[in-house]
Amino acid sequence: MPAPLEHQLDTGRRRIEVARPVLDEARRRRGLLIDALKAAFPFGRVYMNGSLAHGDANAPLNDIDLGIVVGTAGLYGPGGRGPLPLMHIAADAIRDHLKDEFPNMRVIVEGRRRAVLVSFGNPVTSGEPDFTADVIIALDNPASEGLYIPNLSIDEQWDRAHPEKHTELVLAAITATDVAFARIVRLLKHWRSHHGDPVCSWNLKALALSCITGPTSLLDGLERFFTHATDALALGPTPDPAGVADPIRPNLPMDEVLKRFRAARDNIRAAKYHEIAGNHAHAQQALYRVLPNVIDEPDKNQLLRELIAGATTMSATPTRAWAP
Repeated sequence: MPAPLEHQLDTGRRRIEVARPVLDEARRRRGLLIDALKAAFPFGRVYMNGSLAHGDANAPLNDIDLGIVVGTAGLYGPGGRGPLPLMHIAADAIRDHLKDEFPNMRVIVEGRRRAVLVSFGNPVTSGEPDFTADVIIALDNPASEGLYIPNLSIDEQWDRAHPEKHTELVLAAITATDVAFARIVRLLKHWRSHHGDPVCSWNLKALALSCITGPTSLLDGLERFFTHATDALALGPTPDPAGVADPIRPNLPMDEVLKRFRAARDNIRAAKYHEIAGNHAHAQQALYRVLPNVIDEPDKNQLLRELIAGATTMSATPTRAWAP
């Protein structure tokens, strides 16, 4: 008989976690970048963002995110100068400070929309892709909360955002939920990557902040998330939890996004129903549709035995995690 679904989720989440040596090296390289930025902007305020700072990175680690607030908008900022000169100062400092250790490093400003891209050219694990770093040069907003961050795709060249508040909210949620928030987000990011990337990872976290607010099992947390998220997205794009930036735009048309969220919700509900009914293989199958590779595909003979026994009704369960 398959293990309980909660045990399968807990075991499966460990499969997708980033290896400790990679995390340690990512933090070390982030520290080197911080040293370079502080040398270029001695009075700057460093902040950390993204999956490494939020404790919800999955393997393989793609990138690390950090920024430095170099002053208050005035000479630079909306109505003033654009961010490119500041980005080039940061890029030059990173090259100067890291070139000896990373001779194959590339630091790219041209063609970037928001961040200086750092490609270290030195994978932690031989044969595996190396992670990169996104470095944002930001300004304090003197008139309101949050920061101005680069957006070179618009005429004004600066956007409002509050990444410092985002990290504060996520870390508070992790504490309030006894780490369940981060673990559920990691599972959600895995779901997203296997079902067409309907929304960005920050959209998942923003939705989770509204519904994963206390300690919970992984299975109950997933059901709560997809129930809440489906209802919330039906009303439109997700507001910025910090109340500063524009609503978060989905990656797909909203009807396609909702299709995937509803199917995930229904499969998780079916998994819980079948587990209570004692149809453990069908419970596993329903959850496998949502989280392949986290959950193993169930034994086909066990599925057949349950069907022959007449103990299950699978017609209500979508055959794909994003089916209508």
